[in-house]
Amino acid sequence: MNDIAELTNIDFSYVFLAVFAILIGVKVIVSLFEWIIERVGLETKWMRKKRQEHELLLQTSRNLTTLQAKHEKEVARSDRRDEEISNDIKKLTLMFVDKEIDDLRWEINNFATKVAEGKPCNKDSFVHCIHMYEKYEKILEENGLENGEVEISMEIINDAYKQKLKDGFS
Repeated sequence: MNDIAELTNIDFSYVFLAVFAILIGVKVIVSLFEWIIERVGLETKWMRKKRQEHELLLQTSRNLTTLQAKHEKEVARSDRRDEEISNDIKKLTLMFVDKEIDDLRWEINNFATKVAEGKPCNKDSFVHCIHMYEKYEKILEENGLENGEVEISMEIINDAYKQKLKDGFS
């Protein structure tokens, strides 16, 4: 019974030190074994696997560097293309605005010529032309442009419209 009691009184610090010493001894033996094998020029499975993993890591690093360079080129090309598209959209917008202004100006001036020549015009035509002028002014204001061609035509149209309102549309 004393033997069993002795087993329960184990000093764990000695056990810990013994296990630690054994591990250090195994590590020294393995390191010595590796050093000898390396000096002889042999390659174990473990060493081959470690070398292959290292080569794979280096190859992956090179591939990533190449991929990153390609990515940077693609991003630069994409940025240039985005800028080209943006410039094209700006040009198209300006062309559209110019066309819209020209169309409205033409319609207003054409109606003013018709009124000045005394051709018959109904109330809806006058109202439509006045709305076109408001739209024309709004487009000019939105684009920072000035009106210089349609003001006289609008004076003719407004004067004729006021006169028609007084006299009645026929």
